Amino acid sequence: MKRIQILLMSTAYFLLVYAGIAVAMEPNEILQQVDARMQPRSYEMYRKLINVEPDGTSKEFVLYTVKKGQDKMVALFISPASEKGRATLRLGENMWLYIPNVGKPLRITSLQSVVGGVFNNSDILRLDFSAEYDALGMNEEGEQYVLELKAKNGSVAYDHLKMTVDAKSLLPLDIECYAASGMLIKTLHYSKIKDFGNGMVRPSMLETDSPLYKGYKSVMLFAKMQERELADEVFTLNYMSKVDELRQ
Repeated sequence: MKRIQILLMSTAYFLLVYAGIAVAMEPNEILQQVDARMQPRSYEMYRKLINVEPDGTSKEFVLYTVKKGQDKMVALFISPASEKGRATLRLGENMWLYIPNVGKPLRITSLQSVVGGVFNNSDILRLDFSAEYDALGMNEEGEQYVLELKAKNGSVAYDHLKMTVDAKSLLPLDIECYAASGMLIKTLHYSKIKDFGNGMVRPSMLETDSPLYKGYKSVMLFAKMQERELADEVFTLNYMSKVDELRQ
């Protein structure tokens, strides 16, 4: 009888999973699932960043980006012409900016911005959320999970986040970013779900607004995201001048 009960319970569990019914997960498990659905472990992609001024004028940047694991990312500026050839490198919490014809890469910080606007360097060179934050709590609100995330150390750009996640797709919808004082720094809004191929379905647009930049808005559009194996050499200071060689 006991074996039959165990078999029935196991069968019921797999039927629930097969039917797509969410099985209860811990907050940190949900956060890891968000990361897994947003990007492959190692990949390349193109992005367009648009900064919109209060008077409606805008400036656009196009970046080619590669990422490996949880803590390595490089972004190369393709346009505008004034920025072409510049590159940014992130290794963990350390960041550098390479400018052609300048002696050596310059150290930059997460709260600075190489493009201006509302996005800072941490937003542009985003690592996995689970690499920087612990999920301390979660509330279920209808068809959404609301995760309370706390930075793992003081070098992270935002002290804590409030992330709203779609309960069915486990994709982020909105993220409120706070300073240690509790002040809201900015809000990130994900939208326009797109199929990037190979089973990767995720938002293709990220918009941000901030009470600190009233009237300003920044948008990030994602394209051609695909898995790619990359050598560790790509993520070194010496390689920053050669990132364009990766483009096919």
